[in-house]
Amino acid sequence: MLQIGQKVEMEITGMAHEGQGVGRVNGLAVFVEGALKGEKVLARIEKVSKNYAIARVEKIIVPSPERVELPCPYAEKCGGCSLQHLSYKGQLDFKTQKVKDNLERIGHIHTTVLETIGMDIPFKYRNKAQYPVGKKDGRAVLGFYKKRSHELVPIRSCLIQHDFSWQVAELVGKWVEKYQIPVYDEVKHEGLLRHVITRIGAKTGEVMVVLVINGRKIPRLKELIGALEKNIEGLTSVYLNINTKKTNVILGEENILVYGKPYIMDFIGEIKFTLSPNSFFQVNPVQVEVLYSKALEFSALTGEETVIDAYCGIGTITLFLARKAKKVYGIELVSDAVKDARKNARLNGIENVEFIEGAAEEVMPRLLTQGVGADVIVMDPPRRGCEEGLLEAAVEMNPSRMVYVSCNPATLARDLRFLEDRGYKTELVQPVDMFPFTHHVECVALIRRRV
Repeated sequence: MLQIGQKVEMEITGMAHEGQGVGRVNGLAVFVEGALKGEKVLARIEKVSKNYAIARVEKIIVPSPERVELPCPYAEKCGGCSLQHLSYKGQLDFKTQKVKDNLERIGHIHTTVLETIGMDIPFKYRNKAQYPVGKKDGRAVLGFYKKRSHELVPIRSCLIQHDFSWQVAELVGKWVEKYQIPVYDEVKHEGLLRHVITRIGAKTGEVMVVLVINGRKIPRLKELIGALEKNIEGLTSVYLNINTKKTNVILGEENILVYGKPYIMDFIGEIKFTLSPNSFFQVNPVQVEVLYSKALEFSALTGEETVIDAYCGIGTITLFLARKAKKVYGIELVSDAVKDARKNARLNGIENVEFIEGAAEEVMPRLLTQGVGADVIVMDPPRRGCEEGLLEAAVEMNPSRMVYVSCNPATLARDLRFLEDRGYKTELVQPVDMFPFTHHVECVALIRRRV
C-alpha cells in the first residue's frame, strides 16, 4: 500500500484529462503532476485513495522529447497554465487525443477527429483578465490563485494575458498601496476591493476596467481614474461592480458606470459587437474566428435554410450564421444577453434574425407547434453540456444536420451518444486550441441525420 510522502520510481504511460501524467504502481493508478507520457520519474505520493493515488514529480529520470523549459517564472506556483512543460506541438497532440479518448470512452463514438488547430503565436492571446485582490505578508497584492486553492500568487507579468492587463493591475496596485484602500478578506467577508477585471477590444483597442467591490462606493476613485486615463491607451469604460455576497462568484448583479461609455466594441470577422461587464465573449480573438468559421463551414448554408442557434448568448454565432442563412432564431435564457444580441443585430444591420428569451428545450417545441422547423440546429452550451430536454426537442425538429460547439469533450461525448441513439451520426469533430498552455480544448462537431 502506498503511503503519503513515499517516493516511487515509475513509468508514465498516459496523460489524464487535466494534463497529469498517469502510471501504475503495484496495479494502482497514480496521477503525477508535472509528468509527461513516456517519461520515467521519481514521484512523491501526496494522496492515496482506494482506486488511485496523486503524486508530484520529484525528479525526471528519463525526460520526454516533448519536455521544454518553463517559459513563465510563475509556472510552478500559479494555477492558470498546467502544460507549460510540454512543447506546443505536444499540447496540440494531447488535446487531439483527449477528444478522441472522451468520445470513445464516454460516448462510444467512433468518428473522425481531426488534428487540433493551434495558434501561430500562442502567447498574450487573452483579451480579458480577472485579478483577485488580497493580502500577503501584510501587503495588498494582485495576482492569480495557486492551483486548486485560494492562495494568492502575486505576479508581475503573464504569458497568456494581453500586456495592457498587467499595466492596469499595476496601476491599481499602486493606488491601493498609496491610499490604503481596504482589500477584501474572503474569510472574514471584510474589506472593499475584491477583483480587478480588464477587457480589451482586440480589433478596436478599446479598454474596459471593472472594480468588483464589497460595497457601493470606494474612496479616492477619482485619483485612480486619473491614473488610468493618463497611462492606459484606449481607456473607454470604468465600472464599479457591486458584489456584497459571501461567495466565490466574481461578478455581482449591479454595475455602476463611473467613467466613459457603457460598453466597448470589438469585431469577430466583419461583425461588430458591444461588450458590457457581464457579456460573455470568447477570450481568444484569433482562435474564435477559426472556431466560428468552422461552425459556419459545418453548417453548409446556401441561403435557403432556417437555422436555430441554441444557447446563443449575445448573438456571436447567430450573426455569423445569418450572413449565409434565410432565417436564424437565437434562443437564450439570460435576459441581458438577449438584449445585447438584439442590439448587436441592429448594430450590424442584420435583419434575418430573431432572438427569443427562454430555455431552448421549452422554446423549440413551441416553435414547432407554430409551424417553424429547422434545417440546421447549432448548439453552443456551457461546460455542463446540453439539457436533455433540448436534445429531445432538437431530435423532434428533425433537422438534416446539427453543429455542436463544445468547451468540454466529456459532456460533448455524452450528448453525441444521445443523438446517435436517436437517428443521428457524428461525422466529424474538429478540436480548436482556444487556450494554449492549459488543458482546455474547444470542439466543433458535425452531426447528420441518418438516411
